Amino acid sequence: MENSLGLLRIHVHRGVNLAVRDSTSSDPYLVVRMGKQELKTPVVKKDVNPEWNEDLTLSVADPNIPITLSIYDKDTFTFDDKMGDAELDIRPFLEALKMQLGNVANGTIVTRVTPSRENCLAEESCIVWTDGKVVQNMFVRLQNVESGEIELQLQWIDVPGSSCL
Repeated sequence: MENSLGLLRIHVHRGVNLAVRDSTSSDPYLVVRMGKQELKTPVVKKDVNPEWNEDLTLSVADPNIPITLSIYDKDTFTFDDKMGDAELDIRPFLEALKMQLGNVANGTIVTRVTPSRENCLAEESCIVWTDGKVVQNMFVRLQNVESGEIELQLQWIDVPGSSCL
């Protein structure tokens, strides 16, 4: 974890209205990539609205490297089918972390990130001070597919001895 700024915990809550890639459903899993790091959720069988409730943790060295999300349908005898992808820009989240919010009331909205062509947000995303931490909840709209969104939550983990943000 040399040159790491800290750890980004991505809580992958669920998928919503994902594409059907088998005859009537899909067996989806999510792959999160940042640079050379790659993490996966478990496969959820026969469900286009899967609930993963899975925490994936990335080491962040360069906040300018985007995080890519890719959804796949697990197949047994052929290559897994792609079910869409999205890209996350974590810079607004990291900017909120720099604000030193120690005496702010619980539940305070630090900043709002609006959907745009530059991000894959399906709706406005709020960065909130919750229980002594900066948290961002978001719905990410999948691209290159007919339908699908992923519900995520970002949370920062400071690492002793890491570079400061």
